[in-house]
Amino acid sequence: MTRPARILLQTTIVHDADDWHIGRFSMLRDHIAGLCNESGERLFTVEARDRAVRGGPDPVLSQLDMSDVDALWLFAVDAGDGLDPADCAAITRYWRNGGGLLVTRDNMDLGKSVCSLGGIGLAHYFHATNPDPDITRHCVDDQDNGAILWPNYHSGANGDFQEIEVLAPTHPVLIDPEAPRGVVRFLPAHPHEGGIGAPPDSAGRVIARGISQATGRPFNIAVAFEASSRAGPAIAQSTFHHFADFNWDPAQGCPSFVTEAPREGMVHCAQAQRSVRRYVANLAHWLTGWPVPGALQQHREDALDEALDESFPASDPPSIA
Repeated sequence: MTRPARILLQTTIVHDADDWHIGRFSMLRDHIAGLCNESGERLFTVEARDRAVRGGPDPVLSQLDMSDVDALWLFAVDAGDGLDPADCAAITRYWRNGGGLLVTRDNMDLGKSVCSLGGIGLAHYFHATNPDPDITRHCVDDQDNGAILWPNYHSGANGDFQEIEVLAPTHPVLIDPEAPRGVVRFLPAHPHEGGIGAPPDSAGRVIARGISQATGRPFNIAVAFEASSRAGPAIAQSTFHHFADFNWDPAQGCPSFVTEAPREGMVHCAQAQRSVRRYVANLAHWLTGWPVPGALQQHREDALDEALDESFPASDPPSIA
């Protein structure tokens, strides 16, 4: 076996016990670190860290393009000052050099420092910076917290799960051969998810959507950028709460400023738990260049279905014996 792929889980804040520090993503870290091949060998090594300094370049992020990291999972949990210009430049170079990148944030302007990242930063819409060009979506979705302005899509309570819509063609990170429809079905819910979309004239496309529980409005959950000669694989995710301990199991706790009452749908639904773990495993594989388990078989089945549709189009009149 080649060396395990190296994944860096990184927040955009220095450690603060009463904030979304990297320790609040421990279940994610442990799950990725525990993934093994058929021989029982670990597939990934995982480093999880917060920023080392505030108001200056981070010693790891600002040198990321010189590292042996295979994929960066960036949790933008800051109020807007989470990335130094030197960090942004190095992360962008890292991605342009073929590194895998997941960038996620939350509602309104939380994490807006990611807008300075080349390419994938433009997939993230905020209230004050890079607003959603579709003005019809500029409204307050979560009616329970008036201090949080758009974008803030209400997919459910923290601790519950949401059923997502997988857009065709199914992206490899959303394949789940064990699920009834062969795709990832559930992700953790959150009362106010952020806004994302595929930037114009980019290689990105929306691959999954959610539905607001307040308005019935669809909203984008994930945008994928395929690896090419110009950049590595990347995912823009609507909220870091899809990966936080609190949203997988509310008993893990949350910062004191979280006021919404959680629920426990995730901990009582084994199918939702398995779906989330499958999505995370798929992301870990795809972002580091490893084949996504089941993706090849799914591709063959899709190709067969397409061939059958061409041979026996639905519009053909029924044969008469």
